[in-house]
Amino acid sequence: PVPAGLPGDPDPEEAVSDDSSRHGGRVRGFPHERGNWATHVYLPYFAQEEFLELLELLVSRARTYVPSLAAMEEFHLSLSQCVVLRYHWIDPFVRSLRERLAAFHRFFCVADQVKVYTNQNKTRTFIGLEVSAGHFQLLELVSEVDTVLEEFDLPTFYKNPSFHISLAWCVGDLSGKLEGQCLRELQDIVDGFEDSAFLLRVQWEQIRCKSGNKYFSFPLR
Repeated sequence: PVPAGLPGDPDPEEAVSDDSSRHGGRVRGFPHERGNWATHVYLPYFAQEEFLELLELLVSRARTYVPSLAAMEEFHLSLSQCVVLRYHWIDPFVRSLRERLAAFHRFFCVADQVKVYTNQNKTRTFIGLEVSAGHFQLLELVSEVDTVLEEFDLPTFYKNPSFHISLAWCVGDLSGKLEGQCLRELQDIVDGFEDSAFLLRVQWEQIRCKSGNKYFSFPLR
């Protein structure tokens, strides 16, 4: 059945534009194909004013090493890779996720360890806050999400994942410039930030799935 609330398939005559200059030089992880919907399961993080103040300090310091670094505009913790769903799979995929995640309760994580990441094809570099407490609950969630992905023959999440909230990014593999001295300075900023212990203790209240331009929410109990 056609998923309720979703737009119809785009007009096949409509031209597809994939100009990387229109989105900061980012390169697609997989080619665009009509009828395919990029899909991602994650925990959304809604930044407080104090968190944005910390972010500004971190990005300002990191830009002395990599001037092209840009702060993230939205924040989340991933529970899946970005995968491709066919249009007619979206509704059953979301329904299966909802069933699998229905029993989970709200929980806390601590995300206070600065770490540098690159994507799989090394086209982007990220600075993130890695989770230092709450790992077990996240692995339980990933296990359920992976089960749904396997039902649709889609790639599961990374083995031994480093759960994190991305803070900033840049094009290319610039991890060498951000690791070492820069990373130590960024960790010092986090450790010395007023109320950072309280600020970086995050309560997760919902899981989201983004498919194309549509969002689906799964509240935790």
